[in-house]
Amino acid sequence: MARPAFLEAACFSEPMSAFHTNERRLRATAFTGLSVVPVVQFHGAQTITLSVLLGLARLYYTWRPSFVPPSTPPALARQRSQDSLRTAVFTGTVYWLAGLASILYPGTDGIDPEFGPSGFPQARVFTVFASLAVVGWLLERRV
Repeated sequence: MARPAFLEAACFSEPMSAFHTNERRLRATAFTGLSVVPVVQFHGAQTITLSVLLGLARLYYTWRPSFVPPSTPPALARQRSQDSLRTAVFTGTVYWLAGLASILYPGTDGIDPEFGPSGFPQARVFTVFASLAVVGWLLERRV
């Protein structure tokens, strides 16, 4: 499919670095709906898949039965249970912590420019979900 003339003008009219050219090309295609850059689709799919896999791992380590023989000392059985709990907390929070850390990379922003001013509205959601996992872990440790 041929590019419309206004896209050529918007993307290639000024000499820019390769990064800025790709950024402008992405913004131009976002407005017209002509195409989405495949690497953007790849990273979006990767993020979604990672969150699902981490969530499934968290559920597994939270609810898995403890396969310990009756002759196992209670201290060892408790240690195995605590190891599962710690693993569940890690897999349940690592995605949210990575989301919080992503804003620290140069040039990142939580909002696309066409949707509003610069900001990071996801910070509250990421913080709440990571905090809930840690609070649940602390409450479970007391039992």
